[in-house]
Amino acid sequence: MDWNRIEGNWKQAKGKIKEKWGQLTDDDLNQIAGKREQLEGKIQQRYGLAKDMARKDLDDWLNQQP
Repeated sequence: MDWNRIEGNWKQAKGKIKEKWGQLTDDDLNQIAGKREQLEGKIQQRYGLAKDMARKDLDDWLNQQP
């Protein structure tokens, strides 16, 4: 799945994202509003990951989506 589909279906994607990264709040996800770079930043911040690791985790998750 590509990011454009996630961004276009953000309301549905938020639930799946929250399942994977439970430390992200609804407020976080509402602020992110489908923007990939902001999501990477929040994952990095909440989980204490390096930027490259947050990007890899997000890419891995994205590749698993139908």
